Amino acid sequence: MQPETRYAITPDGVYLCYQTLGDGPVDIVWQEDWPGSIEGLWDAPFVGPWLRELASYGRVIAHDQRGVGWSSRDAALPDIETRAADLGEVLRAASAQQPVLMGLFSSGAVNALYAGMHPTKVRGLVWIEPSPRVLWAPDYPWGLGPDYRSSELRTLEVWGTHEYGRVHYEHENAFGLQMPLDSPAVELASLRARNACTPDVAKELSGIWYATDVRGILPAVRCPTLLLHRGGEDRSEVEYVASLLPDAQIREFAGGPWSAEVFASQLPPIRDFLGVETPQVAPDSTLAAVLFTDIVGSTVKQSELGDAAWKQLLERHHAVVRRELERWEGSEVSTAGDGFYATFAGPARAVRCALAIGARVKELGLGLRAGVHIGECTVIDGHLSGLPVTIGARIAALAGDSEVLVSQTVKDLVPGSGLAFEDVGEHELKGVPERWQLYRAVR
Repeated sequence: MQPETRYAITPDGVYLCYQTLGDGPVDIVWQEDWPGSIEGLWDAPFVGPWLRELASYGRVIAHDQRGVGWSSRDAALPDIETRAADLGEVLRAASAQQPVLMGLFSSGAVNALYAGMHPTKVRGLVWIEPSPRVLWAPDYPWGLGPDYRSSELRTLEVWGTHEYGRVHYEHENAFGLQMPLDSPAVELASLRARNACTPDVAKELSGIWYATDVRGILPAVRCPTLLLHRGGEDRSEVEYVASLLPDAQIREFAGGPWSAEVFASQLPPIRDFLGVETPQVAPDSTLAAVLFTDIVGSTVKQSELGDAAWKQLLERHHAVVRRELERWEGSEVSTAGDGFYATFAGPARAVRCALAIGARVKELGLGLRAGVHIGECTVIDGHLSGLPVTIGARIAALAGDSEVLVSQTVKDLVPGSGLAFEDVGEHELKGVPERWQLYRAVR
């Protein structure tokens, strides 16, 4: 029997389908790892009984992301920033109070971003087989190589068909899911794929995940985090992820192929973790995107125009900046002369705002430089400061006329946003350790 279906509505008019099961004292949010509709989730092999057991001692909340399943399908597909914002809308609609956010593999990345940005709203994270990125990199040897990606793209060509169900489980069996090909679960995989989305959407969502990397924001996740690792397998990846998180513990569950028993073995450590006291998160830090803007050649322009005309032009510039900040939900922190410092709940909004400001002030005959970074900022007297703020300012200082520069961390968090970047190499940032890889936003 399916739980009752409800809808949350986002500020941009997207309907997000969600369901809840159970009425225990702890809210438990489950994020699907791969696009699959909550239609049939509760009765899916292995995961369904596991979720129902979780619902016996907590209220489980699950939702379809925008563009998928029973949520609005005509919406633009979400990047990780949008998914985190949508998660917040579902939590508000469900009246969730300090939930525990749970995810498997890369789905835990959305939870991590939300927890970093809203440190007082999350009780804790449970991340099963944590993967902060998907692809192999020199500094991430656990990622998947190009052969795996090619194999997955071939699988997506038959998305939703019976052939997909067969190929899907052949593919998963290589990772320890021993499912006979004549099992009803094979057809269920095809059905869940069709209920989730069309093949083109599956390919685009896959591309977004393959380009996303959340390692840069994990140090800002201050809530208690439980990392669940399969017994008998190499621990180096989960230990690496734990080293990036300030308050993480590793617990092992049963090894061997995925099965009902293996999923059940995760329940005792989760149950223990759900009993943790509500964390006393220090209200003096939060994850935020910072934007710095500055007019290029302002002194020369002021000399050319004279003080009175320059004052009028500067007032028009300030009005443009503030309109765009409001449009992109930025918060003005300070204004010094012709420069602005603002913060955002996500990096994609900050970059779009910077590009929009640049285009608008160009109409005034002005050139703008801007820099965007994201990190854990310190709250002092209600304003954000700290090293991420310094880094954002230093990045902006390196930008040229009509140029928006961003850090590697920003670039890694915005795949799927429609933004594109050009590599501008490594740079030294005055007073900041190490060299920083920067990128130019081109749209």
